Amino acid sequence: QVQLVESGGGLVQPGGSLRLSCAASGSGFSFYRMGWYRQAPGKQRELVASITSAGLTDYGDSVKGRFTISRDGTKNTVYLQMNSLKPEDTAVYYCNAAWIHWGQGTQVTVSS
Repeated sequence: QVQLVESGGGLVQPGGSLRLSCAASGSGFSFYRMGWYRQAPGKQRELVASITSAGLTDYGDSVKGRFTISRDGTKNTVYLQMNSLKPEDTAVYYCNAAWIHWGQGTQVTVSS
């Protein structure tokens, strides 16, 4: 059983930065594709970024060039560095492992 715990969300001004972390427990982390998704009120959940076990990354069009996903196998943790944040980045951000395991989410609010 995989458990995911996100942290690092909060309130930030437009143009600011945040780094989200997702700590995974259980075995198999190094083999999993890991992803960050987000869901804003009234909208569908969407892919923000993903990273495979080999380190290949993919990003949603709206965050390319601003967000960076990375993983640390020694800590069973995946990160999302978010720079140049915009109000439209406001959402609950969820960590995903192997397409089927989800964290509880962490709120990111971008507002002045």
